[in-house]
Amino acid sequence: MGREDTLVTLVRDRLRLHQGPPSRRLAGALADLAQTGLISPGTRLPSERDLAQAVGVSRGTVAAAFNALCEEGLCERRHGSGTYVLGTPSFGGLLQAGTVRADLSTSVVPDPSHLVLPPADPADLLRAPSGHGYDAMGDPRLRAVLAGGEGAGPAAVLVTAGAQQGIDLAARVLLRPGDRVLVGDPAYGGALSVFRRAGAHVVAADLGTPAAVEEALARHRPAAVYVAGVDNPTGAVPPLRHVAELARDAEVTVVEDRALADLVYDGTPPPEPLARVHPYGTVTVGSLSKVLWGGLRVGWLTAPEPLLARLTEAKVDADLATSAVAQRLATGLLERNPVRPWLAELARRREHCLAALSAHLPEWTWERPAGGLSVWARLPGTDTDRFAVVAREHGVAVAPGSLFSPDGRHRDRLRLSFALPPGLLDQAIAGLAQAWRAYER
Repeated sequence: MGREDTLVTLVRDRLRLHQGPPSRRLAGALADLAQTGLISPGTRLPSERDLAQAVGVSRGTVAAAFNALCEEGLCERRHGSGTYVLGTPSFGGLLQAGTVRADLSTSVVPDPSHLVLPPADPADLLRAPSGHGYDAMGDPRLRAVLAGGEGAGPAAVLVTAGAQQGIDLAARVLLRPGDRVLVGDPAYGGALSVFRRAGAHVVAADLGTPAAVEEALARHRPAAVYVAGVDNPTGAVPPLRHVAELARDAEVTVVEDRALADLVYDGTPPPEPLARVHPYGTVTVGSLSKVLWGGLRVGWLTAPEPLLARLTEAKVDADLATSAVAQRLATGLLERNPVRPWLAELARRREHCLAALSAHLPEWTWERPAGGLSVWARLPGTDTDRFAVVAREHGVAVAPGSLFSPDGRHRDRLRLSFALPPGLLDQAIAGLAQAWRAYER
């Protein structure tokens, strides 16, 4: 099978996952393939006539789809040569980019300066129950602390190398190539990357509407539903109990990301753990990078047996065990650093960031985030994939909205972290204002 034959097969497979007019469905299918890496940057797409014949649509439909992809910045037409796929931002690329003055692209605690440190005792840090430190489930003392916060027993807690590994382990155990995963739109880009790497089809659904969730479960028959207690990137705290109830009735596993669940403001109630609603079919994922420090790569997951046993086997296959030293340090930090003071400081930083955005970038719009670490800003008439490049040239890293959509949507949005200290926030937003003026010229 030639390259173009393979591409046509992939396009046909993706077409059935999209709704709307034929040109929109075709554009969505091609965008999926580009954003998951199945069509690499620089690839020349088949001609309008050839693709129309192969897929069974009109040439005008293909032309409209190509035009839409070019308008969205995913493709470009080269006179006399054809239509080519452009390079697209990747979620992992946010962490691999070069030096910037201020990084607003990552939704984590930016530095450990706010922490009360435990007494420095290297001997205690090196102490592990097994002696050798290869404790598959994790340090019992840390698991007990984490279980208390989750309302679970220590035996149900598996320590991981951050929430990202927890999501990855869930994908390894729950998904097979071709399976579907229901997600909201927008959704956490790191999770989307994991599901795509597992070969799953990521399907967007309106998770806030019970009827839409019920219809999506019946139509797509997903292997899992991914939800976040506090939405990343928007900072919304959506009611999700109905998702767990409907998934329970449909016998579908829920992967609940609670990495941001402790970070809610203005008296907003913390999100209810969905494991209480769907106890035999929920994998709950958490992280300390949002409440302690991003560089402390310690997270956890909880799940019912026998699912927890399968997740533990996958964890051992991945890395044998999480660092014993990091776990001992994390335990000491958790015991000395309640979340409330840090939450109050984050609320102040949120207000500082929003005031600076209003002063320097009045054309941008947003809703005050009820939780999390980020502002989901709208830039009118802007391709934020391209604007992100300009912002980096002005020393500021940002996360374009397309990274948070299964279909590459939200191209007029940016996720901006407000977790930086106020001085750095001022520098970052001043740099964004300069980039905005340069982009508009």
